[in-house]
This record gives sequence, structure tokens and C-alpha cells, in this order.
Amino acid sequence: MSVKQISVFLENRPGALCELTGVLAENAIDMRAFSLAEASDFGIARIIVDDVYKTTTVLRDKGFVHSVTPVLAAALSDTPGGLNEILQCLSAEGINVEYMYAFLGNTPGKAYMVFRVNDPAAGTAALCRHGIEPLEELNVE
Repeated sequence: MSVKQISVFLENRPGALCELTGVLAENAIDMRAFSLAEASDFGIARIIVDDVYKTTTVLRDKGFVHSVTPVLAAALSDTPGGLNEILQCLSAEGINVEYMYAFLGNTPGKAYMVFRVNDPAAGTAALCRHGIEPLEELNVE
């Protein structure tokens, strides 16, 4: 069980990110989570959307270079140490976190994170063994 993340490669120039979000808006694609990383010549927009198939089709048709990657998503306690609890669980089972980012939810006392790990299936199993329920999609209320 994992969430599908779309990584979109963008030129590092004014307007490139706006072009991406414009295409998503024009096609009524709802972003559930978003992260942007940059290098000197390009950026990587990492997005989780409401409809992966529609989004990848639209991106391909508009000429955006992209890939789809499985990631873990989980709700954690929005208290000091909440993130550390999940990281300890993954670390104890030899799961490497390559990167992570947060996204919004509406449940009081909960924070939400996306994790790119070296082995998504093992990461999911590790969370479950430690009583942490991975999210299958990012429709959090």
C-alpha cells in the first residue's frame, strides 16, 4: 500500500512553476501535497494529486517530463517527538528515508508526512507492525 507521487522536472527559470500549476488548474486537477526542490539548472516538483492517471496524461500531452514514484504517507501525532516516533520505527527496521515533506490535513492533533523510502513495501509493513497506519490516499479530513 503506497501513495503515488508524480515528480515533474522543470527548468529553473521564471514562470516554469506557474506553467505547471496552470496546466493542473486548467484541467481541474487537485493537488493534495506539493514539494519543490531545486538545483542550479532545474527543479523537481513533487506532487500528489487526486487523479494520477489524468495528471500523467495531461503532463505528457503538454510536454512535461515526469515520473511516478511510490511513497509512504502517514498521519502522526502533532506533538513534540511525533515525527521521531515514525523515523525510529523506520530506522529500527533498516528503512532509509531518502526525502520527506509535510502536507495539510484537518484533523486536530494530527500532522501528515510523505516519505520516500528505499523500499516502500517494507516501509509500509514496518509502520503497520508499529501500529502506525499508512495512508492509501491523501483525502484527509
